[in-house]
Amino acid sequence: MIRMRARLLVLHVLVLTLLVVLGVRLYQVQVVRGHEFVTRATETRTRAVIVPAVRGQILDRHGRPLVRNKAALVVSVDRGELLRMRDGGAKVLRKLSDVLGKPVKQLEQRITPCGPKVGKPCWTGSPYQPVPLDEKVDTRQALQILERQEEFPGVTAEIHSVRHYPGGRAAAQMLGYLQPVTEAELEKREGLKASFSGVDLAGRDGIEYVYDDALRGKSGLRRVQVDRMGKALGVEQQVRPVAGDHLVTSIDARVQAIAERALGKAMKAPGADGGAAVVLDARTARVVALASQPGYDPAVWGGGISARGYQWLLSEKSGKPLVSRAINGQFAPGSTFKVSSVASMLRAGYPLNGKYACPGSVMVGDRAFNNFRGIPLGTLDLHTALVKSCDTIFYRAAYEQYLKDGGRSPKKTAREVFANTARGFGFGDQTGIDLPGESAGRIPDRMWKKTLWEQTSHTSCERSRKGYPEEKDRARAEFLKRLALENCTEGFILRPGDSANFSIGQGDVLVTPMQLARAYMALVSDGKLRSPRIGWAQVRPDGKVVRTFEPPVVGKLPISEKERLYIKNALSQVASDGTAAGAFSGFPMDRVRIGGKTGTAEVWGKKDTSWFASFAPTNNPQFVVVVMVSQGGMGAQTAAPAVREIYEGIYGIKGPAAVPGGQLGTKPPTFKPDGTVVGGD
Repeated sequence: MIRMRARLLVLHVLVLTLLVVLGVRLYQVQVVRGHEFVTRATETRTRAVIVPAVRGQILDRHGRPLVRNKAALVVSVDRGELLRMRDGGAKVLRKLSDVLGKPVKQLEQRITPCGPKVGKPCWTGSPYQPVPLDEKVDTRQALQILERQEEFPGVTAEIHSVRHYPGGRAAAQMLGYLQPVTEAELEKREGLKASFSGVDLAGRDGIEYVYDDALRGKSGLRRVQVDRMGKALGVEQQVRPVAGDHLVTSIDARVQAIAERALGKAMKAPGADGGAAVVLDARTARVVALASQPGYDPAVWGGGISARGYQWLLSEKSGKPLVSRAINGQFAPGSTFKVSSVASMLRAGYPLNGKYACPGSVMVGDRAFNNFRGIPLGTLDLHTALVKSCDTIFYRAAYEQYLKDGGRSPKKTAREVFANTARGFGFGDQTGIDLPGESAGRIPDRMWKKTLWEQTSHTSCERSRKGYPEEKDRARAEFLKRLALENCTEGFILRPGDSANFSIGQGDVLVTPMQLARAYMALVSDGKLRSPRIGWAQVRPDGKVVRTFEPPVVGKLPISEKERLYIKNALSQVASDGTAAGAFSGFPMDRVRIGGKTGTAEVWGKKDTSWFASFAPTNNPQFVVVVMVSQGGMGAQTAAPAVREIYEGIYGIKGPAAVPGGQLGTKPPTFKPDGTVVGGD
């Protein structure tokens, strides 16, 4: 009996203890940590879904789309959710591989964040955002995923807008491309308190990059109630996305297509390895067309580029098509540079209407510099020197100024007229065009020569001792060794030959096709240097203009109005009576008179660079057209015919005119409230 009571007492104590423990626990759960658990429970019942904004279109000057959006079914994977699974999501990827028809290894690599040891394709975006695996799935594939969602946790199939390029490969480098936002960018944007979400794509090059903020819009947010399997039960909150604005450019899609075709034909010249065509509005410096070869299809970036495709874009064999030769390519300009040299002579005091000897050869220091093919042209004025492209007049003038500056032992007050005048034409500095990564070119003055020597003298001195044993051509190896010795001992000295080569755009002078087009535009219009612009107007989806972009004036040519018109008038004869007469034989000059300058720039170990810089019509220029073909040969043989073809398309010489009446509009197109184009001026 006593034992029974003892057992009951123990049992009562245990029960009371359990009740106390339960009470304490309930107090902790409901009172002490109640708010915390409520919050957690709420979080597990809702999912925040970012709704990407529709990116704005990129339009030409008439409202025709250069880049637009099209709806596509996109399959994406949440890598974070896969990694939380016991098998790391391997089972899900195997099933997804069967649906999409892609190897599992390819899917695994596609969702792996890019890094030093990770090859392409890989995920360049934030690790916290879904990874799009396929932007070309059909409805059947999407339904297999959506109807069996329990078998595909972390996988979504939704309709998204993807970029479409109606012009195909045309203007690929100028338009740019999109890539996922990186984690570093997200952190930067958050620090700037900008509206930017993890599922957004960002412009990576071209005008997609420059005008990214305007085109991107603002993402929306949808909070969805879900069950424990992740199945949506209902929408708790929804904030609609704000579509991005459209960008109207000054590009004319028809002229762009003509320039692409003409440049493509010019690139068929034996040995040609790169080219560019620039068409500017001669009155405003707005870009009408911008072509670069070799090119590529920007659609390759959609849904992730393959390893093979990425390596091809970067390879020497393909010609590095990602690089825009129009703004990044730096080449010796040849005789197209003589407009700067004539201005230099005038600034140095040579008479505008003077007479100058044009012998077949002149001595510069202890070396003879020859005219083209050594042909003497007699006594000429500067007008005819440009039309006939005499070299020796400019050799002599540049050498005389070199001696006045002190020659090999320069004065402290050296004027360096030729170099400083070239800078006044905008050479040696970026034009400021609204594209990323523009090259500055090079004006090789005395300071540049000294700086280069300081950077390279060690290598030159070492080569002067060791030579070039890897060079198979003995004569070339010996030449390179002597050159290395010369650069080692006196590479900081500007030599007489450097000044002569500078005067005809040879030697170390480098310009971009855009720089040359900008200089000619200033020369044939009002003498003002402008920063070219592609963007013209930012327009909301409802058609309201947010703002316009004007090409700013950034300088003035270092010549008088009389001198400018003198040079312009000389260039006006080149296509009819000068070095480009053959290329324009039969062209209806009575209808549209073309002016310009040919250029044939020698390149060591390669074929000549072919140039033609032009404007039309000569009495009231509307267009400036520059074509450059690397290793294209003579300017009159390759570049000039391409320029002719562009003008024939613009003015309708052999078919419908791309620009009716040959007059470019001065205002962007207008839009209806529904966003459709009304028209432009």
